[in-house]
Amino acid sequence: MSDAPQGFWSIWPIRLVFLFVATAALDAGCQAWTYGFVPRLHLPQQQIFQLASAVVGVALIVFIYRGLIRWTEKRRADELGAHGAVRGFLAGALIGLVLFSAVYAIFFYLHIVTFNGMGTTQYLLRALTLSLMAAVAEEVVLRGVVFRILEGAMGTTVALILSGLLFGFLHAGNPGATAVSSLAIALEAGILLAAAYALTRSLWLPIGLHFAWNFAEGGIYSAPVSGIPFKGLLNVPISGPPLLSGGAFGPEASVVAVGVCLTAAVVMIVMTIRRGEWKPMKFRLRTAG
Repeated sequence: MSDAPQGFWSIWPIRLVFLFVATAALDAGCQAWTYGFVPRLHLPQQQIFQLASAVVGVALIVFIYRGLIRWTEKRRADELGAHGAVRGFLAGALIGLVLFSAVYAIFFYLHIVTFNGMGTTQYLLRALTLSLMAAVAEEVVLRGVVFRILEGAMGTTVALILSGLLFGFLHAGNPGATAVSSLAIALEAGILLAAAYALTRSLWLPIGLHFAWNFAEGGIYSAPVSGIPFKGLLNVPISGPPLLSGGAFGPEASVVAVGVCLTAAVVMIVMTIRRGEWKPMKFRLRTAG
């Protein structure tokens, strides 16, 4: 068996469109299964059912992604392999938790949040479910497919910009979204998560980072997650101008979050360049993967 795509699969736009549509459809199907077909249960049981459904869904996404890469690119999907998965996920989770906590530390310094005591544990499983599903599905689609294939065809810089813009655009339909929130998502999450992948050549670091950021945002600090309201462990309501607070969309639309994430992204980018992993700008119609 050849170890590189053959025929039309070697033409990256064809492979990109196919894998994007396939993984995005898989994501939509798993979301529908997790949130759309929930039996009428009391809240704790309902959240347990959704979390279990999400675990099955993300396992399916990982399994099918590996199969799609084996079929189209004639290789193992080492970027989503079992080796180093736990270490990469935990490292990313620690980074995500620290970064989002840094955002709230700055919020406290600016007096745009107030600590009103403890919140609730009632919706923790809901926060876990949303965070897990979003982290795995979005990283597979945006970094595993879009960024990776664009990088092989055009270099790291172009891939980082284009995949980041697409990430922001895909969040434009969320509740409370504005042009500012979409740009903020593109700059902070789009660039940071792509940089995390470029640094490690593994999806597990960005998956862990994405997961912990979302969980800290909604499950701990009770902030809206990309426009979706949450009640978490701490009761720390946000006030102040939308440019600082993020408004209805949540802290992700704040210039504070953009600054924190871009700082971390720059560190990762410098490390990637020093490791010789930053791919130069180019253009190829046919790529090996």
